[in-house]
Amino acid sequence: MHTQENSTGSAKPSILHVSPRDILRTVRDQILRVSGYEVTSSDSYENAREILESTRYDLVLIDIQSEGDLKAADEFCALLKQVKPEQKVAFVCNWRVAIISHCPDDVVRSEFDPAAFVSGVNDVVKS
Repeated sequence: MHTQENSTGSAKPSILHVSPRDILRTVRDQILRVSGYEVTSSDSYENAREILESTRYDLVLIDIQSEGDLKAADEFCALLKQVKPEQKVAFVCNWRVAIISHCPDDVVRSEFDPAAFVSGVNDVVKS
């Protein structure tokens, strides 16, 4: 997995965060970094595919804004799982989208509560 040594010499878990929403992606990336993760972010699935060709991550975290975005996210997830079946994938989405998706390993609810967000990511990474 892609890890980076932190100041204490231990490895940080790595996350590839895929989100087309610039402000939200930046905020979530910062929350994850402060919480001890090494974060790489992408604003598109195309860019994420290129990144994943050369680097493994502990988690690929995909932001789903609405039901309309779900088809592309499910297709990306399915393709990723074909190439790297061991790759953990989680969608960040609202409850309605969460119940109609079947691809990711887990879902992190998107109601904006930073502590709950990090707790959800921690649960997925440790599973």
